[in-house]
Amino acid sequence: MENLTVKVYGSGCKGCQTLHHNVIDALAEMNIAADVQYITDMQKIMEAGIMNMPALVVNDKIVSSGKVLSVADVKKYLG
Repeated sequence: MENLTVKVYGSGCKGCQTLHHNVIDALAEMNIAADVQYITDMQKIMEAGIMNMPALVVNDKIVSSGKVLSVADVKKYLG
């Protein structure tokens, strides 16, 4: 998979930070290089159509919102 972009949208809360760390850990375990962005700007969150946080977006597709995914769960969306 080339040019993988993964975005975590959140308010900066503990759950959002946990999801961000889990994404980084999942990518490392899978040996995948990706552009990981952690977005806390409410304007950008609204523009992306995110209703529940934290949200995980892979290549501009919302794959999860309102849940703190485990490393194993994140891997399912990245694989």
